Order: sequence, then C-alpha cells, then structure tokens
Amino acid sequence: MIFFLLIINLLTFGIFGLDKYKAKRHHRRIPEHVLLGLSLAGGFAGAACSMILFNHKVSKKSFLVKFILVVLIDLVVLYRLIRH
Repeated sequence: MIFFLLIINLLTFGIFGLDKYKAKRHHRRIPEHVLLGLSLAGGFAGAACSMILFNHKVSKKSFLVKFILVVLIDLVVLYRLIRH
C-alpha cells in the first residue's frame, strides 16, 4: 500500500505541474475531474504539494471546496484501511 501511495502521489504531483505548465502556455488543459480523480485515488498529498509549490488552483474556490471534500474522503478511507 505504501508503494502505491508513493507512486500515485508522484504521478498526481506531476500531472498538476503539467496542468500549470499548460495553463501558462495557453494550451489545452487537463480536466478538473482528472485532477480530482487522481487526488481521490490517494494522490491528495502530491496534489496539495503541487498546488502550493506551483501556486496552482489555489485561488479557484470551487476547485478548493471539491479538493477539500476529496481529502476528507481519502482520510476516512485511509483511517478505515489502517483500522482493519
């Protein structure tokens, strides 16, 4: 499980960084549902680090609300997995 979380967080970090790069270049962006899906799959730590480091999606309130919900869901699931 630790290996999976490491990989998904690195992947999520990279995808968020790529989306920021595309945003700066005015290229076709990565859909928000993909970003949130990767976060929900366990990559919320990588997403949070990327959001802070690249200053990406931090001023978009609707995304932040969805992201916080994803983090809460992930924390509940992680807690349940650890307890069992």
